[in-house]
Amino acid sequence: MIKDEPKRTAPKFPIVWKKKDFSIKIFCSIPNIATGILLTAGKNHFVIDPGDGILRDLNKELGVESLINISHIFVTHGHHDHLGGVWSLLTYLRVMNKTSPLKIYFPAGCVEIESIHHAFTKVYANNLPYKIELKSISEAKKFSVKNVSVKPFAVIHKEYLPNKNEKRIVPALGFHFTYNGKTICYGGDTGYCDSLVKAARGADLAILEAGHEEETPDDMHMTMDEAKSIGKSAKDYVLVHIPE
Repeated sequence: MIKDEPKRTAPKFPIVWKKKDFSIKIFCSIPNIATGILLTAGKNHFVIDPGDGILRDLNKELGVESLINISHIFVTHGHHDHLGGVWSLLTYLRVMNKTSPLKIYFPAGCVEIESIHHAFTKVYANNLPYKIELKSISEAKKFSVKNVSVKPFAVIHKEYLPNKNEKRIVPALGFHFTYNGKTICYGGDTGYCDSLVKAARGADLAILEAGHEEETPDDMHMTMDEAKSIGKSAKDYVLVHIPE
C-alpha cells in the first residue's frame, strides 16, 4: 500500500484491494474532480460515491449485465465530486431496461441526491422501468444489504459559504462494510473525528482521505499526518482524495 510514501504524494489509480471474494476498487478519488468506487462481495456489486466517470468505469469493469443488476448505491455526501455521475448512471440503467429496484443510501439532509432523484423521476415519469428507492440515514444503525453488513457513522465535513469566510456543516457519512469476517472502513470526506477513529480501528482495510493541503488541522479535510495516524490502527490502509 502507500503507508510510507512521502507527504503529498497522490496515489495512482485505480487502487484495488481484495481478500478472496471481497474486494474494493477505487477508480479515482481526486478532490474537486471525481470519486468512484466499486465494492464487490461474492457475486454482488455495490457502488460508492458515483462521481463523474463512474458509468464508463463500471461498464469497462463489469459489462452490461452485471452493471444493470447493481442494486445499491452508497453516498457519503452531496458534493459534486462524489455525485457527478449519478444522472448518467440512472439514465443508462433506464436505457438498458433495468427492471429490478435500485436503492440509494445517503445522509439525511443531503438535498443534492434528493434533488437529482426528484428531477430524474419527473423527466422520466412515464418511461422508467425500474424503481428508485431513497434511503435517508439519520443514525448510526447497522443494516444488511444482500450478504453485506453495513454500519454508517457520522463524520465531520464542512464547506465554505459563498463569502469564503464562513463555513457550514455538510451532512456526511462514512461506511463500515463487513463480509465473511472481513471489514472495510471508508470515511468519505471528513475532518479528524472520533467516529472515524473508532470505525477504522482493527478494520482489514481503512480508506482515508487526506485532502487538507496544509498541516494545520481543520474541520473540512484531514491532514496527511491525521489520516496516517488513523490508518495505522487498521490492518491495512490507503490514503485517497489527496490534491494532485
